Amino acid sequence: MDIGNKIRDMRIEKGLTQEELADRSELTKGFISQIERNLTSPSVDSLLDILEALGTEPDKFFKRKENEKITFKDEDFFESVNDELGYTLDWIVPNAQKNEMEPMRIRISPGGSSKEIQPYEGEEFGYVIKGSVVLVYGNEEYKVKKGESFYFKANSSHYLKNEGKCVSEILWISSPPNF
Repeated sequence: MDIGNKIRDMRIEKGLTQEELADRSELTKGFISQIERNLTSPSVDSLLDILEALGTEPDKFFKRKENEKITFKDEDFFESVNDELGYTLDWIVPNAQKNEMEPMRIRISPGGSSKEIQPYEGEEFGYVIKGSVVLVYGNEEYKVKKGESFYFKANSSHYLKNEGKCVSEILWISSPPNF
């Protein structure tokens, strides 16, 4: 973290001169100038005085700004292949497990299935992009074809299976993340 530039930016944002910041933090203008140009580092006590004069708390000052990524491409996806069950799972939004929902693309080979997901407090949505699948939800089975969707509360165990002759592709979203 570039402490000097961040202090300078905050000082300017507050409309303060170096001299005004120095007066408010009981430091010298020269010392503030050196800090802002990264020629010296303030002690913890001096930094706390500066932050107080700038009207901020240390946790807010040191909090990293996240560069939120909005769009994702194929090369951003994380792929997991399960040859035993016959599916490929793509996490199409990297690190989505920290969000409120987790979108995935699953491709299930003929005769294959997804893993069985145990009941949890949440909801799931799916849209069949290609082929068809059977949604096994508790003791019930639902056939879902291309262009159709499913939505349910995840309070029963569930999984998808492909009884067709071609690969099925599904956009599958869980909230909260569960995969």
